[in-house]
Amino acid sequence: QVQLVESGGGLVQAGGSLRLSCAASGSVFNAMGWHRQAPGKQRELVAVITSGANGNYADSVKGRFTISRDNAKNMVYLQMNSLRPEDTGVYYCNALNLQRQYWGQGTQVTVSS
Repeated sequence: QVQLVESGGGLVQAGGSLRLSCAASGSVFNAMGWHRQAPGKQRELVAVITSGANGNYADSVKGRFTISRDNAKNMVYLQMNSLRPEDTGVYYCNALNLQRQYWGQGTQVTVSS
């Protein structure tokens, strides 16, 4: 059974940093990433990383966020620096194997101005 469990969200002031973690189990994943959903908005891609490759980022987070993964531990991380109020939302971990895409339950990130 595949499980994705996020951690690391919270409340931070603008300009601050947070690190999100996602623990995956039950499969080996070709790609892992993070999406977010702000209130009243559609879920959007934040960053994605394939096994061993560099990450790809939404334009809005380039230069501020860094995605990384530990293949041995089946973990993916999102280091978020210089956070802005518009980064507020629920952040979801997702992972893709040969069969389908999986989602975590999400972790709330709130950036106060």
